[in-house]
Amino acid sequence: MSASIEKQTEAKEARFWDKLIRISMKEAGVAIALILILAFFSATAPYFATPENFLKIFVQIAINTVLAAGMTFVILVGGIDLSVGSLLALCTVIGATIMINPAFSPWQAIVLACLASMGTGAALGAVNGWICEKWKLPSFIVTLGMLNVASGLARVVSDNSTITGLPQPFVDFGNLIFWGIFPSIFMIAIVVVLIGWFVLRYTVFGRFVFAIGTNEEAVRLSGHQPKRYKIAVFTISGLTAGIAAMVYLLRLNVGSPVAGIGYELNAIAAVIIGGTSLSGGKGSIIGTLVGACILQVLSTGLQLLGADDNIKPIVIGAVIVLAVILDSYRGRLMRILETR
Repeated sequence: MSASIEKQTEAKEARFWDKLIRISMKEAGVAIALILILAFFSATAPYFATPENFLKIFVQIAINTVLAAGMTFVILVGGIDLSVGSLLALCTVIGATIMINPAFSPWQAIVLACLASMGTGAALGAVNGWICEKWKLPSFIVTLGMLNVASGLARVVSDNSTITGLPQPFVDFGNLIFWGIFPSIFMIAIVVVLIGWFVLRYTVFGRFVFAIGTNEEAVRLSGHQPKRYKIAVFTISGLTAGIAAMVYLLRLNVGSPVAGIGYELNAIAAVIIGGTSLSGGKGSIIGTLVGACILQVLSTGLQLLGADDNIKPIVIGAVIVLAVILDSYRGRLMRILETR
């Protein structure tokens, strides 16, 4: 009798640890990591746990969160998009150019600028996807080429100069703060994340995104065309680059042809740290949001601790590498648990 009870106890303990490991391998594990980092800096860094500092963090993560939301779709199908930083720059100068045009009223200019920015980003993102699928080229190479094309176009459109003098209603909205701690641009980022989460979780399109990343050939054999979905995810990535461009304008009130340098790497880092697999098929946009928070909290916390500017990229780079290593072990561990 006692042996039977002991076996049942051991089985319960095994199930408990299996469940705990599964949770840690998903978004909850990333969220726990963020909580631990917040607790560490709150205890060690002066002025970290203050409303003013959290307001600063929310302002700084808004752009990267929007870019990373679109990047999540691309990485889920096993692709990569290196062009989003340059697309952001191009969209900022297009949007700013329209907004300073005296032929439009302020509100007309704002609406047209938003449409033009998002439309440009989506169109060039669709071009990325179409080229990748038409000639079966690696997305790394195609989007690297688009990075240079968009960067050059940004310089041509802006005549290699910054554009200022945006409409006052637009500037005022960018300065809005809700409930004393949430800036308007962060609220925009949250809306983008929630829309992305809904699409991935509750739509047929979202299920096919995961399916293509897991086994593209199986999707093709089932009678569906992965090509359409892969072009669509690059279009979404370009669209979010256009939205991020408007967030950039709201934050800095200037269109710049050199905006967005390195932003693509930050977006990819947020996605990977958030638990999305580089091989595709596994991940979530909520994890991406947490990943973006981890990146910025680390940067801000180290700064408040007085860390040298040369140390911060080393620490953040180490975290990214660690996330990739954990990703390689995550798949093996989950397969082991599934066989139990």
